[in-house]
Amino acid sequence: MKIKKKTGNKVLFYLCVILLVLILLFPFIIMLSVALKSTQEAISYPPTIIPHTFTLEHFKDIFNVNIFPFVSYFNNSLYIALIVAFLVVFLGILGGYALSKLSFKGKGVIGELFYLVYMFSGILLIVPLFKLLSSIGLKNTREAVIICMIIQTLPTAIYMTRSYFDTIPKELEEAGRVDGLSRLGIIFRIVVPLSLAGLISVFVYAFMIAWNDVLFASIFIDSPSKLTIPIGLNSLFNTPDYIWGRMMAASLITSLPVVIMYAISQKLIKSGSTEGGVKG
Repeated sequence: MKIKKKTGNKVLFYLCVILLVLILLFPFIIMLSVALKSTQEAISYPPTIIPHTFTLEHFKDIFNVNIFPFVSYFNNSLYIALIVAFLVVFLGILGGYALSKLSFKGKGVIGELFYLVYMFSGILLIVPLFKLLSSIGLKNTREAVIICMIIQTLPTAIYMTRSYFDTIPKELEEAGRVDGLSRLGIIFRIVVPLSLAGLISVFVYAFMIAWNDVLFASIFIDSPSKLTIPIGLNSLFNTPDYIWGRMMAASLITSLPVVIMYAISQKLIKSGSTEGGVKG
């Protein structure tokens, strides 16, 4: 009886897991289904999940710059997200190290202010940032969005890097000083390599926030050639380019950089943790 009960519990558990996975993947299944259907079948009733005829026409169309501006949107989003991620990691390293390892007046107050930032959303920053950046000629530029995204994500990045740096023993820094390393040498030759897994997490966090940004991009960018993916695809809803198959294909391709980056980061984090364990 106990064996049957355990088997029944396992079966129920796996069924629940499968059901949960299907619920989470359902939007992606629908997107893939519509993207692989012909234009006529995509709007036919009743709808079907499995296409009657498979086609890659919509995936080809979204990369044709003459009929669909997806490539321009993709390049703009990638440009913004990569610059934001690299700058946030770099500035996060310096800020996190200062709060973790250095001693100076007001350190405790500054550290507490980063907790305060979590109380404020981007919508509270949009008016002063718009007035400031517009006054210096950055209206309708990708650089304005980059600045806003750095301001939005940097406090969290510094908080994260500070937590990682707190785990590094001071003895390692002292050994670096004995070897003649400067402060920057200690940071980038000792602290950063030991915190690589955490810094990858910061990079992925900043990239994902910038990649999915809607608020700042919608406020600062007007030119169609500078639109990011979320704003660009939304702007197509009331145009002749609004074809379900193309929109779903574009949405699927949009999710790929985040999925790929997450997979690579997981591999690097696991690899870094393993190497750290072996060295230790």
